[in-house]
Amino acid sequence: MQGSSLKYLTREGFRNVWVNRLMSLASVTVLMACLVIIGLGTMLYFNINALLDVIESQNVVMVYVSDEATDEQTTAMGNQIKTMSNIEECIFVPKEDAYRDQLESMGDDAVLLEGLDENPLPDAYKVVVADLNQFDTTVSQLRELDFVDTVRENGDVADKLVAIRHAVTAVSVGIVILLFLVSLFIISNTIRITMFSRKLEISIMKAVGATNWFIRWPFMIEGILLGIIASFISLAVLAALYQGMVYVFSNVLALFEPVSMGSYVLPILGTFLAVGIITGAFGSTISMSRYLKEQGSVVSEVQH
Repeated sequence: MQGSSLKYLTREGFRNVWVNRLMSLASVTVLMACLVIIGLGTMLYFNINALLDVIESQNVVMVYVSDEATDEQTTAMGNQIKTMSNIEECIFVPKEDAYRDQLESMGDDAVLLEGLDENPLPDAYKVVVADLNQFDTTVSQLRELDFVDTVRENGDVADKLVAIRHAVTAVSVGIVILLFLVSLFIISNTIRITMFSRKLEISIMKAVGATNWFIRWPFMIEGILLGIIASFISLAVLAALYQGMVYVFSNVLALFEPVSMGSYVLPILGTFLAVGIITGAFGSTISMSRYLKEQGSVVSEVQH
């Protein structure tokens, strides 16, 4: 295909969008709806992940130091914990501070402990695990440290958080794939309807010897252009809807800071463009291939 022919066919693809503007509007609208749903699902996924991160950061492990350990041995234990691979944070909790906090939490009942001659609580380390998938392994490593009295952990909560994260990821991926297939189906059928409305023109082009690619190219450009237009419109609609939802549910989300969409604008736009261009290109290619194959079958029957 020569450069001049390619420019001409590309211009034809742009012209087709305007000439068939009602069908183009329908395609952009439906594709935009799919992209917006994908975007909302993606932002929901980011927010759930952020919420899970907050919950995970509060799922701490308390490592209590044996009374037999000296100050140097207690310090050495803390340094050893900090060098472990799956530890995000390690904070030393002196037994004096722990005892004071215990008295404050008991309120008026603190008088029950006034008769104690000494502090019954041990020194401890407050440990935050980085990856909950390795929670059990990390707890086992903590138990094996020297001068560890006991380890208090909540493995059930950690397992549930990991299961929730995996479920959210699987559902989000499934929704994106489903909507991608829906978008592909919509674009391909829209292009197919456009081809039927121009079947006389296509038949004439075939009669004068035009190749399949010569005929297919304008429709491919049309599909890609529709995908690009839908991508930018979808981003604007998604931003407005997301900000509106954050405002409406601001009271419900008082204890949780929603994820800012500004941090994800470029990745979302890139995803929208990729989905729009791929669905436009593949949708038009699939429809055109089927149509040309059907036309070829008709021609063969006529010749026989």
